[in-house]
Amino acid sequence: MHICSLFLEFSMELNAAFVSRTVSLFGEDRYNRFARALEKEPVVSVRYNVSKMEPDNFLERVPWADNGRYIPNRPVFTADPRFHAGCYYVQEASSMFLEQVVKKYVTAPVRALDLCAAPGGKTTHLLSILPSGSLLVSNEPMPLRAQVLAENVMKWGNAASVVTRNEPADFAPFRHLFDLVVVDAPCSGEGMFRKDAFAVEQWSEANVELCARRQKEILSSIWGSLRPGGLLVYSTCTFNSEENEECVAWIAEELGADVLPLDVAPEWGVTGALSGTYPVFRFIPGFTSGEGFFLAVLRKDGDAPAAQPRAPRMQRPVSKVMCEAGAWLNNAAGFEFVQQGDNLLAMPREHATTMLALQQRLRVLHCGIPLAGVKNGKLLPMHGLAMSTSFDKGAFPAVELGLEQALAYLHRETLSLPQAPMGHLLLTYEGTPLGFAKNVGNRANNLYPAEWRIRKNPMEL
Repeated sequence: MHICSLFLEFSMELNAAFVSRTVSLFGEDRYNRFARALEKEPVVSVRYNVSKMEPDNFLERVPWADNGRYIPNRPVFTADPRFHAGCYYVQEASSMFLEQVVKKYVTAPVRALDLCAAPGGKTTHLLSILPSGSLLVSNEPMPLRAQVLAENVMKWGNAASVVTRNEPADFAPFRHLFDLVVVDAPCSGEGMFRKDAFAVEQWSEANVELCARRQKEILSSIWGSLRPGGLLVYSTCTFNSEENEECVAWIAEELGADVLPLDVAPEWGVTGALSGTYPVFRFIPGFTSGEGFFLAVLRKDGDAPAAQPRAPRMQRPVSKVMCEAGAWLNNAAGFEFVQQGDNLLAMPREHATTMLALQQRLRVLHCGIPLAGVKNGKLLPMHGLAMSTSFDKGAFPAVELGLEQALAYLHRETLSLPQAPMGHLLLTYEGTPLGFAKNVGNRANNLYPAEWRIRKNPMEL
């Protein structure tokens, strides 16, 4: 069945209670325009990682995100090696509005927490737009989703990143650690009806009430980790006022915060508050070019600097290993090299203390640059090094692959590179690193992470 036919079917089967509630909230004219939009295919948008690839300026720009672009159709992203190399992220356009918060209110380096971060859209966006010198901790409590998050963060390549798998309450020991906390809260998903049949099927008034309670529990759990004077960005992908305006009012009045305005161009079609008086921002299909989204930005009452965690002990590698590994990075002096078991990590020097403190108390899946495995005193380059934007691409002999070879590599097939030097090689596609292989003469052993491999070679589709 054509995808448009599915949307028509969904729009005719919307829960009667949802329709009644949403008409009451939106008003009849706005609701009718929204309902007509549900019959159309959703727009597709990507956001470029300018550390690896320049945006395509022939594509229409997402107006509230400098490096966001709309694309005319949805290609098979799996068949593009640049997608696997972290050159861009496929992200819903409305959620890129987070950029406007950073532009207006985050003007100096911060320690930031993206609390509900999987699969990684807002996190990779923050890694691109936070001021240089910032640290971002990205958290996801669900194990499988956390693994996807860690993969996407590693591919994006920013060394000032940590990925954790914890419940919000686990951050309680880190009192006042963060200057910025982003909570893209689990919600009833009304804004995703055009894209997600399951969200339509699962909607109920009871679930709206459950989500609203859960959102307040999450916010209460994390509030102590935000410093006084710090910023909270609260967002959902739903429409109702219980999970949106009413939750924002609860944060402001019960936890103690000011709700802050943002500059919004009228032509963007963003809708303001539909209940209450606080400044909030709602994206509605039919009015904005994207799916449903809600955002508010709040400043916590008071004013205090972020707390400084106690410095744990570090297991420093021997100088020979450190010098060899340092030669693989563009700015070795800016990193602390920490050996943990058989792995060597590079942590930005200014954030090493915080990163190590997080490792002591939380389940950390990714931290800094996973630089090398250490075996019998020798270093074996890890995939995180190839993905890092701090990697000196001249540190290893490079072999440029064509599309078919690149996809075979990402499929984790054994390659034959008879003209290449022996030993570890950096494999690239259009000049962008894809990962490492070890050439042993008659074959090149594929070192692409097994858990990341493309399950089916797109060349065979």
